[in-house]
Amino acid sequence: MASLRGESVECYAQHKLFNEEKRYAAAHLNETDETRENAIKEIKRWLEQSDDLHVRIAYLKRMFNPSFSFSLYVDDFFILRFLRVCKFNLEKTKIRIRNYYKQRSDLPEWYTNIDPFRPELQELLDLGLNHYKTKKIYLIFRKNVKFFVYIYYSYYLPLRKPDNQGRLVFIVHGTRHDPRIHKISDIYKVGMIATEVAMKCYPAASVYGYIIFIDVSNPTLQHLTQLRPYVLMNFVHAWQNCYPARVQSINIFNAPVFFDVVVKIFKSFMTEKLKSRFHVYSHRTMQNCFKDIPTNILPVEYGGTDGTIKELTEYWKKLIEENRDWLVNKEKDKIIISK
Repeated sequence: MASLRGESVECYAQHKLFNEEKRYAAAHLNETDETRENAIKEIKRWLEQSDDLHVRIAYLKRMFNPSFSFSLYVDDFFILRFLRVCKFNLEKTKIRIRNYYKQRSDLPEWYTNIDPFRPELQELLDLGLNHYKTKKIYLIFRKNVKFFVYIYYSYYLPLRKPDNQGRLVFIVHGTRHDPRIHKISDIYKVGMIATEVAMKCYPAASVYGYIIFIDVSNPTLQHLTQLRPYVLMNFVHAWQNCYPARVQSINIFNAPVFFDVVVKIFKSFMTEKLKSRFHVYSHRTMQNCFKDIPTNILPVEYGGTDGTIKELTEYWKKLIEENRDWLVNKEKDKIIISK
């Protein structure tokens, strides 16, 4: 199975599928060379001809020049990501593209100012690097061995290798931040830019999808008040109806009993399909949480062998920073919803 590693920490996208990936895409996503080419052409035609969906690329230095004429350009791989999520159903793909840009229009605070060098985002990216920001948590692993561990916390951490099914794996520490300082919008941005860079490094994730593990140990009242129904609804809407990535599994772990209230609200916005992929693990059931994840891709703090969380945090922070220009240029691509 492929790795997200490279000779340099900076990765470059390779969008062509290997034979194994092609077979999977044909069997599960209805994708062949012919359907892929025709579908991309159709979506581009639709974008160009749609009366209420205007694709614009604007460079910031020219955005305020009224004489500047916006030109149409949409990256093929970006379209392909939507097509794969929708299994090449063109109508569903169009709806998802509209949803994606509609949410960007409705929640600009979530999707703009994504420069990873912004101090607010740097602080979230740095959460796993500082020794004084460690936390004592209770973990249970495969062999029912119970122990306490002092763990370095990053906030949103992709692993460096996919699992045995080719899926990207993310570990999120949902209660690591200080809710008195860190905004939900910035937390979402860190997750989004980490996902975008990870998928740039490993485009096969657009075929196999991704799984996410969210640690909610020791939440405070301030953490809970940040998770208002409106916020939870938009999180679910992004995963379920907007973002061009296949969510295969969402796993909440280290969940205290009173977190059930948040879970119930969360699930109320989900389709039955997403509910079936949503799992919650308490301290007592932690041994089941990572049972299907190979140890050679997990950090040592979770019973694995692929480096420490501190090392993985340094790896992804550097990678995100090296892709800063690419991320900022992506932000300049705009689709304006006029109706």
